Amino acid sequence: LGTRQAATAMPLSGVRVLELAGLAPAPLCGMILADFGARVVRVDRTPRYTVTNDRQGRGKRSLALDLKRPPGAAALRRLCCAADVLIEPFRHGVMEKLGLGPEVLLQENPRLIYARLTGFGQTGKFAKSAGHDINYLALSGVLSKMGRKDENPYAPLNLLADFAGGGVMCALGIVTALYERTKSGKGQIIDASMVEGVAYLSSFLWKSQNLGFWDRPRGENVLDSGAHYYETYKTSDGKFMAVGAIEPQFYEKLLKGLGLDSDKLPSQLSYSDWPKMKKKFASVFAQKTQAEWCSIFDDTDACVTPVLCFDDVASHQHNKQRSSFIKNDEEEISPRPAPLLSRTPAVPSLQRDPFIGEHTEEILLEYGFSKEEIAKLCSDKVIEINKPKANL
Repeated sequence: LGTRQAATAMPLSGVRVLELAGLAPAPLCGMILADFGARVVRVDRTPRYTVTNDRQGRGKRSLALDLKRPPGAAALRRLCCAADVLIEPFRHGVMEKLGLGPEVLLQENPRLIYARLTGFGQTGKFAKSAGHDINYLALSGVLSKMGRKDENPYAPLNLLADFAGGGVMCALGIVTALYERTKSGKGQIIDASMVEGVAYLSSFLWKSQNLGFWDRPRGENVLDSGAHYYETYKTSDGKFMAVGAIEPQFYEKLLKGLGLDSDKLPSQLSYSDWPKMKKKFASVFAQKTQAEWCSIFDDTDACVTPVLCFDDVASHQHNKQRSSFIKNDEEEISPRPAPLLSRTPAVPSLQRDPFIGEHTEEILLEYGFSKEEIAKLCSDKVIEINKPKANL
């Protein structure tokens, strides 16, 4: 398929999304929708910052608009009349103060899906409080499960609450609401709380509490770095291997690859021997390079894989065979959208991310503003038009 043809065949083609510029989770949500075909407009603030914090602007266009001034808020109201989705990342009450709350916008466009993506949600004691991924993770209960024995709990980057519980769950909510709208013809408000999103993500932890997975203190269970057969080990060249040989038949293959005799070792499930076994495994893994261990384990079911750094991941044979990573026109590598759809796959844009205000004029024209209205908004400094100069 040519790119244009492919773009029209994408599952969300024709869906118009307005994403109010914010920090990490909302831009990911907008990028997911753009990757799968939606026409996403990022509404940036003005006066223009020299740089944007959004590193997830793939496939979006930028409109620079001052929402704090009444003509700017009025312009957004007009845009929302012709939009399908609004992604709003501000703290509770901010949009209402601007006269842009869901009651106002849904009255003017009853088909609008108004997605509110916040840390703590729209109600509750902390609804108006500031926070970050680590705080949402803490309040969800998930953070209490993360960390090694005798160490403080630790947050794995800001992946879980911000991106998984926030951006991805919000995108799921939007797609679900779009589907429901095909039946009812009506939009609705989505209250996407990162605390609840990441808690929902942890449903297995809640529902498996009586299976014996989590009945020991943090860092002493199978999946939280307690077990020697679910751990990372350093290789002789300072790299790492990841081991996840939980089932006995996989554990056997792990021992075989390590050159260990199971008859001379304690039982796999003997908790008291786990620390000793970790030391044993560590000393064996330290004797070979990562590449040597890969040649031993690659074609086995031992559940042993290399811990790849970002520099190596795109060139790994498996990822290469699946084209799991893509390059944009500035040679930047990033992950291809997932999951893969057989008939209408995502066709991500390969162009650079938009500059702030780069598409202000074309977007307003597209949404029904006249050239005169645009000129007035521009002279009143309510909008900014930032067309990049051509490199001659």
